[in-house]
Amino acid sequence: MPEALDGADAEASLAALRQTMRRQRIQDFFFHKITLLFAASVLLVLLGIIVSLAIKAAPAFQHFGPGFITTVEWDPINDNFGALIAIWGTLATSLIALLVAFPISFGIALFLTEICPVWLRRPLGTAVELLAGIPSIIYGMWGLFVFAPLFADHVQPLLKETLGQLPFIGPLFQGPTMGIGIMTAGLILAVMIIPFISSVMRDVFEIVPAVLKESAYGLGCTKWEVVRKVVLPYTRNGVVGGVMLGLGRALGETMAVTFVIGNANELSWSLLAPGNSIASTLANEFAEASSPLHVSSLFALALILFAITFIVLSAAKLMLVGMSRKEGTK
Repeated sequence: MPEALDGADAEASLAALRQTMRRQRIQDFFFHKITLLFAASVLLVLLGIIVSLAIKAAPAFQHFGPGFITTVEWDPINDNFGALIAIWGTLATSLIALLVAFPISFGIALFLTEICPVWLRRPLGTAVELLAGIPSIIYGMWGLFVFAPLFADHVQPLLKETLGQLPFIGPLFQGPTMGIGIMTAGLILAVMIIPFISSVMRDVFEIVPAVLKESAYGLGCTKWEVVRKVVLPYTRNGVVGGVMLGLGRALGETMAVTFVIGNANELSWSLLAPGNSIASTLANEFAEASSPLHVSSLFALALILFAITFIVLSAAKLMLVGMSRKEGTK
């Protein structure tokens, strides 16, 4: 009898185990399908955005052809539209913002992780992160009413008298010293993206194993050598990701740029002159667009902005892949 009872208990335990495994397989099946649905929904939304933009922009591209991208004229009255002014303004302001923000953000992240005293690290890091939470319209108002007058009175005349007299780059710093324009918009964008880039850099710098840095210090390396030979190679992907995050914010920023770029549909080589960007054009004209061709042209600008962002991010990804392959060959 005891042996029969033991056999029955074993069979019952085996049946319970099979039932548990069957229930787990069902749970895993539903968990896999639900997470797959979540991931696919992102792709579906992205695809829906692309398709909707392409459909709305199709009349403009059919009417103007590929020349829409290289045409300077933007005349809503006569229904003549071209994207070159807005494209130039978007690329110029974003490039200025990145050139200014990257070294400053790198310095902030380096100071917070390697040099800053412990008692100051948390409050200073929190202050930098709080800058990221300021609404863009506040940056725009500050730029228009505070920064632009100071820039017009003190900085632009100096740039015009010094860099504006140099060959080749001189035309970039000639023009009216009104305070608003391409350069002003780029500098405001730089202030806006510094918190994003520096926060990401600080986070990736902090994940570097302490033993690697201590070993470098033990070999006699200076702080800069540790950063250049240990921290940067270890966190290169994160640094590039932070820079791309800031660049993406700069490319699509609307309200702050609209306040200070000047909103002039004129193409000029001068960075001091007023201009326009894709985002500011959309913000200024979408509500007032009346003709179907005008609306379609604005959707075409939005599609071009999407394409620019996609190209920039793809180029960054390809650059990282190439750098990884080179590391593997060393």
